[in-house]
Amino acid sequence: MPVFLHDTMSREVRPLLLKPGRSTFGMYCCGPTVYGPAHIGNFRTFLLQDVLRRTLEVDGLTVKHVRNLTDVDDKTIRGAMAAKMTLTAFTRGWTDKFHADCAALGLLVPQVEPSAVAHIPQQVAMIKSLVDRGHAYVAKDGSVYFKVCSCADYGKLSRLDRTQSRTQATNSAGEANDADEYDRESAADFALWKSHKPEDGDNHWPSPWGEGRPGWHIECSAMSLQHLGATFDLHGGGVDLCFPHHENEIAQTECATGVKGFAAHWFHSAHLLVDGDKMSKSKGNLYTLDDLVAKGFTPMEVRYALISGHYRTSLNFTLHGVENARSALGKLERWTDRLLEVAGFTRAEFAAPAVQETQTAWGRFAPAWAILQEDLNIPGCLGQVFTVVGEQVEVTPAQARQDVVGLAKILHALGLTLFVVKAAVAIPPAVADLGARRWAAKQAKDFATADQLRKELTALGWAMLDRKDGYDLKPA
Repeated sequence: MPVFLHDTMSREVRPLLLKPGRSTFGMYCCGPTVYGPAHIGNFRTFLLQDVLRRTLEVDGLTVKHVRNLTDVDDKTIRGAMAAKMTLTAFTRGWTDKFHADCAALGLLVPQVEPSAVAHIPQQVAMIKSLVDRGHAYVAKDGSVYFKVCSCADYGKLSRLDRTQSRTQATNSAGEANDADEYDRESAADFALWKSHKPEDGDNHWPSPWGEGRPGWHIECSAMSLQHLGATFDLHGGGVDLCFPHHENEIAQTECATGVKGFAAHWFHSAHLLVDGDKMSKSKGNLYTLDDLVAKGFTPMEVRYALISGHYRTSLNFTLHGVENARSALGKLERWTDRLLEVAGFTRAEFAAPAVQETQTAWGRFAPAWAILQEDLNIPGCLGQVFTVVGEQVEVTPAQARQDVVGLAKILHALGLTLFVVKAAVAIPPAVADLGARRWAAKQAKDFATADQLRKELTALGWAMLDRKDGYDLKPA
């Protein structure tokens, strides 16, 4: 059975299938803007895309995954100028940091990772095609704008009412867009090429309309056209990119190439909330991976927490949720150890089978796989996995081996790695003593003393997490 996924364009859950005559599934995902560390909201989107790719591969498809790097825009230029660095050096540092975080979180490396700066000639060529076809115009200062009124079906992805298409000051998430402060015929028109301004410094390139730099939207169109063609199978991104970014990509690409059907399927993931609110630095709830690792969590625990909600539903991220992820992974590891013993396998042998071996038995995890195939239902899949974990049944070695294979493939699709060696955290003797005394008080049902000792631990910057069979101490 193929993988089914909700399509933003049709508003239907549809199968993801190879087009006739094609051997690979083309998947373009909007990547990071490399001007600072990516936060967990960014990574939730990238992780869900990673799970989709893995699931498609387990299902037997060969995926060509393209994820771009935005290394020239207002933010990267401002950052480089403020740091007194070249744009290349500035963005290279943040690109390296992004790659390190991706590796820690277990994301597969895309087959192609194009950079916007490396594709400026392709962007200029696409803009020229739009001007020649009458879909774009050149302003007095040399900036070039897309003429929205020239695209009859503009707004078809976000179901935008054309009478409301007066401005692109807000996106589909209701958040403010940085306004392009350039002359344009209509407030709905958007910049394809921005003429050079003093605040851009040395960051400008030649074009038929003068020195300048590309607009943000044209970058993805040019890169997807270069690496996947005028039409491809799936385009992904956060829900905030649906309008105007993805809407503009469709319009400018289809108008430049004359080919309809830019992407056959649109995959948008919902917002990440933190403690029930939108993330922002001012609220102190904007976490990076480093922030969470500093609190004692592992990247795999963070991954579990970020993928645990359905992609079409806003996920409320909390530190308690990451603690629950730790507990779930620990429970799964203990159960898997027992299963491996029955099956006659070692931990070292517990690795995902070749993802193309779709006929291999799934054991008791066949229902979990079927749930994952239906609209990438990760929470439903995990729930089914723990249903199996909770079953009090005896299995034969042959049945256990089938379960091992099925579980390994499910975990590979989810990108979850068990038995990760955790870095040891040195616990000060005074903290260890408080922990031991609190546990003893709790076992003796002296809850007043236990509560007081927990407060003392908190005052020292430590948290105590109770289990049925003991406790863990970690930095708060």
